[in-house]
Amino acid sequence: MLTVLGILFAVAPTVVWTTIARTRPVGFAIGGMLLAGAGLLISVQQGWIDAPRPDAHLVFTALAPLLIACGAGLESRHGNSPPPEWIPRRNGAIGFLGTQFALTLVVGLLYALLISEGSDAPPSKALPSLPPGISMADEGISCGSGGCWRAATVTSGDGLSRPEIIRKLGLQQESCRPSGWLLDWRDVCVGAEDNGEKVTVYASWGY
Repeated sequence: MLTVLGILFAVAPTVVWTTIARTRPVGFAIGGMLLAGAGLLISVQQGWIDAPRPDAHLVFTALAPLLIACGAGLESRHGNSPPPEWIPRRNGAIGFLGTQFALTLVVGLLYALLISEGSDAPPSKALPSLPPGISMADEGISCGSGGCWRAATVTSGDGLSRPEIIRKLGLQQESCRPSGWLLDWRDVCVGAEDNGEKVTVYASWGY
């Protein structure tokens, strides 16, 4: 159900544009760009492109109306005056796109407030990818006074020592990268620990 709603959300601006486009050259050009943007957004929704989903939705709903406005402006400059029946369609399009952007902004702000509480852990994909010969034994989430983090025990099938495993993973030092662009200002920090018996890799939030 969520997948269907996500696809409808992505293609809605294209459908809106088809109701108000008046010339083929501009109509196809703007429609193609909107479809390309919808394809990128769907790829983010499905996880085919690694990008923060809330930020991607907010950027899409901000840029799509601007693109449609540019298309309508180009048609007005190079075409005839719109017929009277076009005005209600334009007003309906403005109302729909404005509502879509407002809802996305509200949900995005709620998301930003929720993540500021630090009650969640980074997703599994935040853990480092494992090179050949190293496998994951278990994975779990732990929480403390500083927030929650995701950790996994890794082992070597090649008989590597614990320091050698850490070197092969390239995690001699903790590294951090941005988690999002706009709504999620946290960093994802990845590292490895040798507790004397096993090697644990972890992903935690950094602020």
